[in-house]
Amino acid sequence: MALLEICCFDPASAVLAYEAGADRVELCKDREAGGTTPSYDWLVDVRGRVRIPIFTMIRPRGGNFIYSDVEFDQMKSDIKDFKAHSDGFVFGILNNDGRIDVRRTAELVKAAAPLPCTFHKAFDDTPDLLEAFDDVLTTGCSAILSSGGAHTAQAGIESLGQLVRMSQQRITIMPGGSVRSSNISTLRAFTRADIFHSSAVPKGATEPSASEVRQLKAQLRAIISHAPLHVQAPSRTSSQSSDDISSTMMGSAVSISATPVHDRHHAF
Repeated sequence: MALLEICCFDPASAVLAYEAGADRVELCKDREAGGTTPSYDWLVDVRGRVRIPIFTMIRPRGGNFIYSDVEFDQMKSDIKDFKAHSDGFVFGILNNDGRIDVRRTAELVKAAAPLPCTFHKAFDDTPDLLEAFDDVLTTGCSAILSSGGAHTAQAGIESLGQLVRMSQQRITIMPGGSVRSSNISTLRAFTRADIFHSSAVPKGATEPSASEVRQLKAQLRAIISHAPLHVQAPSRTSSQSSDDISSTMMGSAVSISATPVHDRHHAF
């Protein structure tokens, strides 16, 4: 059964997502920064009001994903403090060259154990998604949140499908980036992913919509009830081609590269 994670930037949004039928919430703050570590009080508040898993964002600031020693220590400290009230964590660290910081990411995974950890969309800022995929596997993360190296999951649908096939159940690939009820059916049918990430904010709005959460869930249920499905990736529009994504398959070898999108990474 496909699951729906809703990205929530305050306790009220988390409660709304829960009541509308979300399977999980990602709790963070500061939408404009792309999501940062929420306050401890927020986490405790949400923990007392929802009965679904809470994955807590660990990101000390907006901007890039290259952290100082002080910031890294803060991330470890936050995991320790939030562990009792979280069901998992979401984070990602890159090196100066834009590649995955395997050592420090693995340290955070160890600090979070036995809770599962998602490597967030910093993944899409790496210069080589195939290399990044292997690196994240090495860290011990249980999932990767990605738009396939593009600005949105729809634009990166081909790369996402390849990542899911590559994963072979070793790690979960979670499409995210402007996932809405209008496109989740196509994303699910083509990528075969089992969990999707959305902010459930309708076009032109600034807050999540309970109706959109319900529609997202309804679309996923409809797909499951009619499985198996397979569709071709939608044709790229001229605006999508600017994401400069190339994906090729030669036998079992896959090459996926993307132009880093930097702090555009959270197209919720």
